[in-house]
Amino acid sequence: MSDPYFFGYGSLVNRATHAYADAHRARVTGWRRVWRHTGLRPVAFLTVTPAPGSEIEGLIAAVPGGDWRALDQREAAYDRLPATGDVTHDLPYRPEVAIYAVPEGKHDAPSTRHPVLLSYLDVVVQGYLTEFGHDGVRRFFDTTDGWDAPVLDDRADPRYPRHQWLDAAERAIVDAELQRKSVRLITPEDIRFTA
Repeated sequence: MSDPYFFGYGSLVNRATHAYADAHRARVTGWRRVWRHTGLRPVAFLTVTPAPGSEIEGLIAAVPGGDWRALDQREAAYDRLPATGDVTHDLPYRPEVAIYAVPEGKHDAPSTRHPVLLSYLDVVVQGYLTEFGHDGVRRFFDTTDGWDAPVLDDRADPRYPRHQWLDAAERAIVDAELQRKSVRLITPEDIRFTA
């Protein structure tokens, strides 16, 4: 029996953020990424919501021995849902695949008090750039909803625990896409003002 896999569509696309070595590019249909906030976390993160006809790129990675404990802990705000029939990949067999999603009714729109962290977004974009190139980064932005969310510029003092260093070219790609989507950047002072 083969190991089960997860489908990663956010920070899990960046292989530097996890130790799941058996990872492969993949696509999932019927889901769309969206920026959301949950009471279980102080800032906004990506989740997926059902979206018939939609398709997003990401990575699948094997969970050795089906031991989900570490990944379930990392994704504690999410439910682990079956997605085997929704995922396409280049593996020569069809493993069981799960996707993590915040349950409907348990998430809200991001706000100034609960923003997206730029250090988190940087990690996600770096992963898409590595796996899918510049066109993949653009597809990430275009297949993600919620860009009206405020993004906290924490690059100087990253708050995301798995943040990665981006070189100047990578940062420029992130910044250009944020500008293309007219994303509003905020500072820590903006959060203190609203608290």
